[in-house]
Amino acid sequence: MSRLDELIKELCPEGVEKKRIGDLCEIKRGRVMSKDYIANNAGEYPVFSSQTENNGELGRISTYDFEGEYLTWTTDGANAGTVFYRKGQFSVTNVCGLLNAKSEIILTKYLFYALSIEAPKYVSSGMGNPKLMSNVMARIKVHVPPLPVQEEIVKILDKFTDYVTELQAELQAELQARKLQYQHYLDAFYDTEKYEIIPLASLGSLTRGKRFVHADATDSGVPCVHYGELYTYYGSHADAVKSHIREDLRPKMRYADPGDVIIVGAGENNIDIGVGLSWGGKEPVAVHDACYTLKHSQNSRYISYYLRSSYYHNQIKRWVSEGKICSISAQSLGKALIPIPPIDEQNRIAEILSGFEELCNDIVSGLPAEIEARQKQYEYYRDKLLSFKEIES
Repeated sequence: MSRLDELIKELCPEGVEKKRIGDLCEIKRGRVMSKDYIANNAGEYPVFSSQTENNGELGRISTYDFEGEYLTWTTDGANAGTVFYRKGQFSVTNVCGLLNAKSEIILTKYLFYALSIEAPKYVSSGMGNPKLMSNVMARIKVHVPPLPVQEEIVKILDKFTDYVTELQAELQAELQARKLQYQHYLDAFYDTEKYEIIPLASLGSLTRGKRFVHADATDSGVPCVHYGELYTYYGSHADAVKSHIREDLRPKMRYADPGDVIIVGAGENNIDIGVGLSWGGKEPVAVHDACYTLKHSQNSRYISYYLRSSYYHNQIKRWVSEGKICSISAQSLGKALIPIPPIDEQNRIAEILSGFEELCNDIVSGLPAEIEARQKQYEYYRDKLLSFKEIES
């Protein structure tokens, strides 16, 4: 029998009562702090916001609003219901709620683990904006076992959290190393001193696609490629599409034929704009208006790999128009210089890179799955540890 089992058998054999957060904690909200305010008051104390990246830290200022041991939670947006454990001196923005345990029967760290399970269940998605407001948080109930039981649970989960965090960091480092290795080998093949160098536009024609929207999507119909899919779904080559649009739109669209390269011309940043997809399917595909179709007589995969090289992206980034949505024109894309070896050499390079891409993708796809598996394992044990036979209050 584990130490935790012994404590439960000794201290709460009949079960554990649930209590409301409003009875356990003082509930507050943060204050409005713009990025300009943070920049103008730079300092050493963290400001936490609704984001989950970087542990929710938005920036650092020279003062702090809170000191001690607290929980914060995201009240609005895609991450609503996410709970964080905070200790030290810090401030929070208005899209963060704050919990200060006012009862001597609850440990803040234990409450963190309990609310990490319960809080997401109470998020409301009304009007398309997820929310978990203070009045709802106050009504959430959690099991409150005796303090020695809480302490043992925290001890176990802290240790397991450290293990999972360390493992995830190692896997992320491995993932990044594989991506850098792939990029290194890809760049090495585009030697600009060996071959004739010509503007991309000289290879053929660059044609912009036609607009279609989410409401046009269907389960079947006209096969299409949306610009966002070049970032999130496709690699350098595809034989089948992910999406279709309504059949009645067929005569209004512009198409990429088999062997063409589809180049994305818009995105949320200037880093990935210009990546290409070699289309190898058996039929033409409709192309979104944030993409261009390159018709040419070269090896399609050789071109698509080139469109992922550093040599190419270092050229086009100066022509990207930046704003809320970054974009590049067909004329600017056409200025990018590309080395063009004989077609036999293009075929050889494309075949080598295809094999390396496949090997790298197997590793890259496997690592996130391993990270997710470790996270699920952690959540499984956390949920089991925090499951109690309930007694009526």
